[in-house]
Amino acid sequence: MKLARRLTLTDAVAIGLGSMIGAGVFSVWGPAIAVAGSGLLIALAIAAIVALCNATSSAQLAAVHPVAGGTYAYARAEIGPWWGFVAGWCFVIGKIASCAAMAMTFAAYAAPAGWEPVIASAAVAALAAVNCFGVTRTALLTRILVVISLLGLAAVVAVGFSGAPAAPPAPLPDPTAYGVLQGAGLLFFAFAGYARIATMGEEVVEPARSIPRAIVLALTGALVVYTLVAVIVMMALGSDAAAHAAPLAAVVDAAGFAGLEPVVRIAAATASLGALLALLTGIGRTSLAMAREADLPRFFSAVHPRWQVPYRAEIAVALIVIAIVLVADLRGAIGFSSFGVLIYYLIANAAAFRQRAGARRYPRALQVIGVLGCLVLVNTLPVIASLIGTGVVIVGVVYRMLRLRVSRSAAR
Repeated sequence: MKLARRLTLTDAVAIGLGSMIGAGVFSVWGPAIAVAGSGLLIALAIAAIVALCNATSSAQLAAVHPVAGGTYAYARAEIGPWWGFVAGWCFVIGKIASCAAMAMTFAAYAAPAGWEPVIASAAVAALAAVNCFGVTRTALLTRILVVISLLGLAAVVAVGFSGAPAAPPAPLPDPTAYGVLQGAGLLFFAFAGYARIATMGEEVVEPARSIPRAIVLALTGALVVYTLVAVIVMMALGSDAAAHAAPLAAVVDAAGFAGLEPVVRIAAATASLGALLALLTGIGRTSLAMAREADLPRFFSAVHPRWQVPYRAEIAVALIVIAIVLVADLRGAIGFSSFGVLIYYLIANAAAFRQRAGARRYPRALQVIGVLGCLVLVNTLPVIASLIGTGVVIVGVVYRMLRLRVSRSAAR
């Protein structure tokens, strides 16, 4: 059974913004400033350029392959099943880790001390239930969450520009080339999500027209928001931002509007929920596409006859995310996620590069820059995250090799 085409251009843009404007924009500035220093805006520009290359590659591919699965489906069609499998596997494992990170961030802002794992697990279960009752409900809830998040960020920006800090911000350290690249790698985590729209290609109305426009619109909107917030954080906190787990709440305090801190915390929690909702949706669709090709057990290819969603995949993903939330920490989840996401987009750029002239919407130079950018940023990640990520990819490859061998033996 196919998925229903119900998402409009506005729905798709909302899902893209909900995927990007999440926990990252409320938490990434401290670590990024710690490594990039006064080169923060350069790091943001690098992350945005890599994200733009990845977004245009995803848009170009989605216009030709308007099906569920994102780069998993695109790479299978353009450069072969093995590349598609690695892309899909990296997407699923990376984004499951992202789900855990978003749930943990939500709980850090919204839960009483000691209750964080319980509240994070409850949030995952609740949003998975929303997804299981239909994609239009997902799009509507994502719109609401995005609006609340943007209102909170608007309050931070307005206060930052109008308030008068009690003390001058601490001077920012001078940037180094490696520090700026590492900062770009951290900031890329905040951008990741723009191509989530492409993974829902089977549910978007007029996908060849709507998906490319939605990806570019969502990325542009997020970049504008991030630039404003970055400038405010540097103006208000300087290098002290590195010492704050909630830098935007600290911006409000520094500007003399401590009474607005609850508003910022609500916006941060809401943004985390919005990103978590969109992440769960995207993983479910990629898992569906992989199960249809037997790259995951076919059990997960079932689509609910009434709600027309891949409910088994949604439930399985939610259970895995809850397990991670109960045993892992936020830093480990983010590092592991970044590894998977960057490899996923590296393959997306390679697949777009292979497309012929009739399918091209953007110059090949963008795909080359995207591949090189992903390679550079993935090498700025902590060594342990890269090692674990490589190990999990190898596990997936071995699984597929065994599955193919069993299939060939059964066919004889």
